[in-house]
Amino acid sequence: MVDNLIINSKENNKTSNRLINREVSWLSFNMRVMEQSSNKIYPLLERLRFLSISASNLDEFYMVRVAGLRALMLANTKIKSDDGLTPLEQLKKIKKLTDSLVEIQQNECCSILTQLRDKNLNLICIDNLNDEEKKWLEKYFLENVFPILTPLAIDLEHPFPFIPNLGFSLMVELKRNSDDETLLVLVPIPSQIKRFIRLPDKQSDIRFISLENIISIFIKLIFPNYQLVSEGVFRVIRDSELEVEEKAEDLVMVFESALKKRRRGDVVRLEINKAMPKNLSSFIFRNLNILADEVISIDGILGLSELDNLIVDDRADLIFKPFIPRFPNRIEKFDGDIFAAINQKDFVVHHPFETFDVVVSFLDQAASDENVLAIKQTLYRTGDNSPIVKALIKAAVAGKSVTALIELKARFDEAQNIKWAQDMERAGVKVVFGFLKLKTHVKISVIVRQENLKLKSYVHFGTGNYHPQTAKVYTDISFFTDNKALGRDAVQIFNYLTAESVPDKLEKAKISPFEIRSTLMELIDQEIRFAKEGKPANIWVKLNSLVDSIIIEKLYEASQAGVSIDMVIRGICCLRPGVKGLSENIRVKSIVGRFLEHSRIVCFGNGKLLPSEDAKVFISSADWMPRNFDRRVEILVPLENPTVHSQVLDQIMKTNIKDTENSWSLGLGDNYRNYEVKSNSFSAHHYFMTNPSLSGVGSAIREDDDKDE
Repeated sequence: MVDNLIINSKENNKTSNRLINREVSWLSFNMRVMEQSSNKIYPLLERLRFLSISASNLDEFYMVRVAGLRALMLANTKIKSDDGLTPLEQLKKIKKLTDSLVEIQQNECCSILTQLRDKNLNLICIDNLNDEEKKWLEKYFLENVFPILTPLAIDLEHPFPFIPNLGFSLMVELKRNSDDETLLVLVPIPSQIKRFIRLPDKQSDIRFISLENIISIFIKLIFPNYQLVSEGVFRVIRDSELEVEEKAEDLVMVFESALKKRRRGDVVRLEINKAMPKNLSSFIFRNLNILADEVISIDGILGLSELDNLIVDDRADLIFKPFIPRFPNRIEKFDGDIFAAINQKDFVVHHPFETFDVVVSFLDQAASDENVLAIKQTLYRTGDNSPIVKALIKAAVAGKSVTALIELKARFDEAQNIKWAQDMERAGVKVVFGFLKLKTHVKISVIVRQENLKLKSYVHFGTGNYHPQTAKVYTDISFFTDNKALGRDAVQIFNYLTAESVPDKLEKAKISPFEIRSTLMELIDQEIRFAKEGKPANIWVKLNSLVDSIIIEKLYEASQAGVSIDMVIRGICCLRPGVKGLSENIRVKSIVGRFLEHSRIVCFGNGKLLPSEDAKVFISSADWMPRNFDRRVEILVPLENPTVHSQVLDQIMKTNIKDTENSWSLGLGDNYRNYEVKSNSFSAHHYFMTNPSLSGVGSAIREDDDKDE
């Protein structure tokens, strides 16, 4: 658990004047997500979706980050965060900020639901039901809910039951009709049923009611000989961090066991509805054995993460107009033959503006191609019904040598990854589970093809996961190449993953846990030298998170030397920009909009003003965090082909820096300020959606470029 917290006991002398607390910065990011729910540019149901996402994010934050800090606090550890705070001090900050966030979420929820009511989409309560609807609901309850309910009496003979993680329950106090004897009963609300049930439509009026409301309405059908005295609902969040035995012989067995244990983690947060009577809430507190600071009373709807149940496809006026990703012109020129396209020239695909089908086709064509001899693939998150996994199975069945490196430690995807591992092994795929102490986060596909009696490697490097669903909303870069040096690097990396053969020296790429941080430090140092020599010195960075204090200190040094640094950091940023004498040459902004910014790009001016043909440009799977540099296998890939270099630097990166409509600027005092939206505001997302030549390989291709070796 300690290993998963951003802590550094050797540098506790650092103060909050130099670094922003990691947890505070994450909460600030989630506030930006939540504030999209008040963005009047977005349709109402999309605003509701942002609200749901922010609630889901907060749940996971408690399951992992807060759970870790709580464990450290209870162990009475003196270890401090990089900004000098003890676990208890961080928990107090988190409590204050999350209480405020939850209050704002509830207010925004009330506002959106009120506006939806005016659009004839309504979340109703018991009092709004007519007799016809009550009759329909009773039938629905008896047929779909009642059979799977398991009410649990709580008395001397029946102790308080275990409530699973994210468990949602109705607590009721009942009185027997024949006497004054009372009974306390817990009614777990089944997670197998959608939280919000849609009633039969009345003309164009869409109406939903919550599952807990339905159960409350028909409580007498569950307890026919009792009267309801009082009731309330509550929800628990538990520690979901997996702890693995370091000496386990069979990693799959360890993780199957750990998944079973996860549901029994300590309660780290309890949500109760404000209307719950005190006698019921006190009873729950005592039995869950939680601290007062771990309880939050909510005046509104519990479990806002489930509000996405209200997002209906048949109200096109309330959701985003569907966006259909483009298929790259570059590949269409070769009638969809991806190998021919790569052979002619390296190219990039910019997701989600260009379709992830290109990546799927890359593997699917390899599975069917008689000249393909081997496929090597890393898998971190793949999703349900994965076409990537199906292509690998198809290739193995066809007799090709197929190797799949599956990361079982992909948090919350472990069970799915175990299933895919078993399916692929049955088909003949050589499945490898990576390292016990390192998480394999690198994204690489290697396809070895026989051409003219020689073997040739085609490689895909990605900034995102091999997950077709998230690829529809995550901005990521896919880089396809048959560059010989990069091909050799990719094969060496797989040898490291499958046989722990540490590469002596890669030719072009860099990997963690060995050399990404040191490589970045050297590149920053080079820009510092340019600045001291009076030459232009520039750095552009795009990441999800910036946490690593060593890199941050080096960026401060660069700023003080006169290097101009522009950073697009979507989520956590522990660096303080704009501080006089420390970081006045650093600017940080966050883009939060319709799509989730996920690609990692870093550009160094190399003695010229950015953008420049001479710039050094890289894509990466790694954010700048200690875990990515020290405890994960990650990759940093140089983009040297002139066309690919230009597309990523001049088009993708420059456009992100130019964005104002979806951007928030990080100023002094840890505060993010959103850019004022004006008639001439610029949206990178809208620009990429409407300008095909800017997001991929279309008209930007220069046919006279020579392929790099």
